[in-house]
Amino acid sequence: MNNDLANEIRRKVDIVDIIGERIPLVSRGKNFFCVCPFHDDSNPSMCVSREKQIYTCFSCHATGNVFTFLMNYEHIDFKEALYYLGNKVGIDVSHISLKKKNTKFDRLYDAYTFSVKYFQNNLFSTAGKMARQYLNSRMINDEIIKEFEIGLALDSRDDLTNLLLKKEYDLSILNKIGLSSNDHDIYIDRIMFPLYDVSGRVVGFSGRIYKDNGQNKYLNTKETEIFKKGELLYHYHIAKEECRVKKSVIIMEGFMDVIRASTIGIKNTVALMGTALTNNQVALIKRLSNNIILCLDGDSPGIKAMLSIGEMLFSQGIEVKIVALPNDNDPDTFILSEGKDRFLGLIDNAINYSDFKMQQLRSNVDFRSDEEKANYINLVLKEMTKINDSIRVEIVLKRLAKEFDIGYNTLEKRLNDLVTFKDVSKEIELPVKKEIKKKTKYDKAVEQVLYFMLNNDWIISLVEKEKIVFPSEKSRILSSEIIYFYKRYGYINVPDFYTYVQDKDDILILLNSILVDNYSEHTSTDELYLYFKVINEERRNQEIKRLILLMEKEVDPLEQAKIVEKIRKLRMGE
Repeated sequence: MNNDLANEIRRKVDIVDIIGERIPLVSRGKNFFCVCPFHDDSNPSMCVSREKQIYTCFSCHATGNVFTFLMNYEHIDFKEALYYLGNKVGIDVSHISLKKKNTKFDRLYDAYTFSVKYFQNNLFSTAGKMARQYLNSRMINDEIIKEFEIGLALDSRDDLTNLLLKKEYDLSILNKIGLSSNDHDIYIDRIMFPLYDVSGRVVGFSGRIYKDNGQNKYLNTKETEIFKKGELLYHYHIAKEECRVKKSVIIMEGFMDVIRASTIGIKNTVALMGTALTNNQVALIKRLSNNIILCLDGDSPGIKAMLSIGEMLFSQGIEVKIVALPNDNDPDTFILSEGKDRFLGLIDNAINYSDFKMQQLRSNVDFRSDEEKANYINLVLKEMTKINDSIRVEIVLKRLAKEFDIGYNTLEKRLNDLVTFKDVSKEIELPVKKEIKKKTKYDKAVEQVLYFMLNNDWIISLVEKEKIVFPSEKSRILSSEIIYFYKRYGYINVPDFYTYVQDKDDILILLNSILVDNYSEHTSTDELYLYFKVINEERRNQEIKRLILLMEKEVDPLEQAKIVEKIRKLRMGE
């Protein structure tokens, strides 16, 4: 590994920019925080330091510099991270040879890549004239067709299958991955919309009829080894950058909604592969933005889906907003009929999920019935226990008091009772916490001194001068590596040192433990000598224990006496 090149690249890169391109960051003081992508995180627990150029998760203890983040987040090796960042900052990395990664799925991806090109050629051929006219009538022009790689399956049962057979694909494989069925083309005379994984590889299709032939409107690829609906979001690979710029993500129901929104310049959109939201999809959404807007179909199933999805996101601490389209419209038809400005107006005025849910609670309530009124009020108050904004709570209480002629104090007392009950229930359901091994005074002294060494070159010199020997093997190795790095490069800092040891697993465990605890960087000589004293005492105690065990095994009285004398001198501090 070329550390000089790695450090040159690392100094030209800001870790905040690299992580911020992938995960929404929130500034708090001099640091930035985000939801940690390396564990199931609801509240932002990862801290990104621009000053130190490292990230640290205080929950799962993931930590490192810009290289380790990319390696773990993008699932790439160090050379690939180096190559990517070098190109990003304009440093020549052409000499870095990257090995092509072959996976057992490469042939499957290749089959779909070929199919996309084949379908597109069909659409722009003479045989595709009627399909193109249909798309144009739906206000989808050639530019959009090319952007979303829309194509056409011809009115034939064997065209694509035969072409893939000539490319030495087995029929069993084509049947298995959803391109053929019973040894014939599965898609016949349909407009083809490619479906992508999060990396932008085509892994499936949705074929739509464009003639009134009595068939189902859509035919979608079945789930395969590379196409799992619950792990994908349509348009995700394109929306990533746009969501970062717009600082929001709009979730829609179908790919046609996303395509339509794109025609009016709205590209920070993703679509569900069905209205049920999975935990994998939630994790993907959290990577896009903290500002989430749900804009599904405005009909009854769409409203029901927004309530379900909104509840799932809200329960994970995600504040989601809702756009309820009027007259049972979906985004596609609404944009076509009402236009860009009206649609943007609805997006800009999206309401909080909790307010939307309280609006929906009113539906089908007979307000002439005191019992139904009381049930409605109690349901609203129950929803308000989830709201952390005291001003919003007061507004709702005043509105309820005025609308139903109930005393404000009565409503407030009932709300407080519900909050108390909720808190008691939480206490009852608290899981048993795992016992975390506490660090001893010696552990902290060792880690603090090592952290001082990583941030202050004069302390490295003092550790050498005082001949400080750390009792544990890992701390001795880490200390030696810090000293070696400083002597070789003439300086020391955490992110560059992390690059230097990133392939030394035995050292990284201790280094990560030190970085997670966020020890102080600055010290005085007096404080440092107190830590030295603790370390030396621990080393002396370990040596005494070793000698006692040695003495118990020794049978020669003279040798025993020598060991006893050594123990005496150690205890006297000699």
